[in-house]
Amino acid sequence: MEKKKEQRSNKWAFIFYQESAPENYLEVLEEMHIPFVLSPWHDSDVNKESGEIKKAHKHGALYFDSLKSYSQVSSLISEKLNAPKHVEVVMSPKGMYEYFTHAENPDKTPYQTEDIEWGCGFELGKFLVEHNTGEFLNSIIDVIAEHDFKEFEELVMYARKNDYLLLELIVDKTYFFSRLLDSRRYSSERPTRKIFKEMGDSNE
Repeated sequence: MEKKKEQRSNKWAFIFYQESAPENYLEVLEEMHIPFVLSPWHDSDVNKESGEIKKAHKHGALYFDSLKSYSQVSSLISEKLNAPKHVEVVMSPKGMYEYFTHAENPDKTPYQTEDIEWGCGFELGKFLVEHNTGEFLNSIIDVIAEHDFKEFEELVMYARKNDYLLLELIVDKTYFFSRLLDSRRYSSERPTRKIFKEMGDSNE
């Protein structure tokens, strides 16, 4: 345990339970002025051995500006959220996100990205885009095809109105989506140009 107390990191993961956490847990976290992100309530997890539903809980992570020790974070979490004192260094933000929603584990109950909570300046959009780019790329390509978008402005206005997370990725991948839309526009214009040329030739 002494070795754990000596661990230092600026990203720490923790867990707290619905039955013992303060009802205003979001306000409590906001008042700590430390960027944070929380999983959806995991209220349908099943204990494999007993088959019983586990106690509802949230997984969370704190993103400090400087390195903090195990004991510092452990004391903070247990005091503010009445949470277990055990905390862990976040080794993989992507892995943490997947654990939040069980995205990569079909044997576990899936949870929705929309139910993730965050605050104190944590940039959820940037976080999701960085660690789940493939899924968002496929979503945007599907949107372009379904709505038959051919102009970049159409895509931006759609994302702005319907899904700010998609907008984050569009801004980050502007060149890619501009080229994709250019390609769609040119390919749709090409037959038209051919018809006009043939019509012009017939009139000569």
